[in-house]
Amino acid sequence: MSTPQPGIFALGTAAHAYLEFDTSGGPRRQEFVEAVSSLREPRTTMGGVNLVAGFRPELWREAVPDNAPKALEGFNEDLLGLDGFVMPATQHDAVLWLSGSAYDVVFDVARSAIAELRGLASVGDETSSWPYRHDLDLTGFIDGTENPTLIEAPEFVLIPEGDPGAGGTILLLQRWTHDASEWESLPVSEQERVIGRTKPDSVELEDKPADSHVASTDQDRFGKIFRRNTPYGTVTEHGTMFVGFCSDQRPLTTMLESMAGLPGGARDALTRYTRPLTGAYYFIPSTDALLRATAAAGRTT
Repeated sequence: MSTPQPGIFALGTAAHAYLEFDTSGGPRRQEFVEAVSSLREPRTTMGGVNLVAGFRPELWREAVPDNAPKALEGFNEDLLGLDGFVMPATQHDAVLWLSGSAYDVVFDVARSAIAELRGLASVGDETSSWPYRHDLDLTGFIDGTENPTLIEAPEFVLIPEGDPGAGGTILLLQRWTHDASEWESLPVSEQERVIGRTKPDSVELEDKPADSHVASTDQDRFGKIFRRNTPYGTVTEHGTMFVGFCSDQRPLTTMLESMAGLPGGARDALTRYTRPLTGAYYFIPSTDALLRATAAAGRTT
């Protein structure tokens, strides 16, 4: 049975870093995949740091064709919604998500990973993040209320045995910036109608508007995903890193389309107060697949 990368399910970490890489291209792309795969060796998890490695779907398919999920594609085109709303495509070639007990150890492991990949790729984007008041996002609402439990999550997250990419998962990674002043100018009752839940205890509103965030991302309608969202940013500029995992790309893409008001729906009311700055899909292989890629390159330790 294929083993997933354990950091996907490592809840309770206090510091996070997301590093997205662009390869230098040419024949070294294969070497880059092998080098990223080698970062899953034990040396990168010392000091209480989890490392999750993923790849642009097209790059992984090129490098490891027998382990690539069928029809999985990168976020290669902007998603155009109603009223000029845009979800930008900022696809990179690979992602490293590091999480740990404190930012100093995350910082050190991130620098070490960048050094390991020097000459093969450059950092295309970097975001650091942290939890806010245990489980709130920076709107002040509880985030991830509909998340499956850790016992249930693998059923929805992991590609089944026997399918290409078994034990792996699909990651949607987006950075959303918040218009804090506009949001905080709303009375709590209006914020609750935008979200579709009560603010203190996250109870779903019986009369939630059709364009509320809960209605726009209804997992009973689109399919279950496992969210590991975190706040990011500074006091003056901040927002949410959306970190969503699923065994199938379609629930993720249909949720984004619904939020954008497609096809023929209402745009998610929350997008009036927060907007995406980035968007990428990554295939997160199983640890077995990463080790096989590492062994093929003679990188095992």
